[in-house]
Amino acid sequence: MNDDLQSIWIYLEASPLLGLTATLLAYQAAHWLWRKGRMTPLLNPVLVSILLIAGFLMLTGIEYRTYFNGAQFVHFLLGPATVALAIPLYRQLRLLLQSVTAVLVGLVAGVVSAAASAMGVAWALGASELTIRSLAPKSVTSPIAMAISEGIGGLPSLTAVLAILTGITGSVIAVWVLDAARVKNEAARGLAMGTASHGIGTARAIQLGEVTGAFSGLGMGLAAIATTLVVPLLVRLVYG
Repeated sequence: MNDDLQSIWIYLEASPLLGLTATLLAYQAAHWLWRKGRMTPLLNPVLVSILLIAGFLMLTGIEYRTYFNGAQFVHFLLGPATVALAIPLYRQLRLLLQSVTAVLVGLVAGVVSAAASAMGVAWALGASELTIRSLAPKSVTSPIAMAISEGIGGLPSLTAVLAILTGITGSVIAVWVLDAARVKNEAARGLAMGTASHGIGTARAIQLGEVTGAFSGLGMGLAAIATTLVVPLLVRLVYG
């Protein structure tokens, strides 16, 4: 019996379906826990899912590359999901046209402050130049952040981790911070969340309402474009 179970496990371990199944089960468990916890940001489903998957891989000894062979099917859906963010934004087109100037000013301020504050804090804490370069583009979605990092002499793998942590942190504390700052306008709240914490923050913003989610998606997209222009200039200004 033990030999049969071991043979089954060896087969499952090598199957792409294991990674896909583990991902879906982890998220379902995380979402259930989040709902049971009255949707507290501290039980963010993305954060809990990452912890569950990491624990699963450590306990089973499965390599990440093997796991991702199955999980990549979920990863592929990120593209269509991102494009779908245009739908709620289209529904808020009139509000967007009324707020173009405010959106652009807020976006530039958010991108510059995100990069400059990260670099400044890292420098003050004695971080290396490589770390600071890697940290600068951490507020945009991981693929874009990694490309920017490589272009400015950072470490793309480190940037990817920092971008994910930034998104999770933003989704956890954004509502509290915005409430503390007495930001009531839904469009402003959404733009701030998308600009500061990209896709993960946008997922949280969508839960707060259509206007908040729409402007968060807008902030995420425009921040990615602005960051590709602003961050290289900041790095060049600091390091020449």
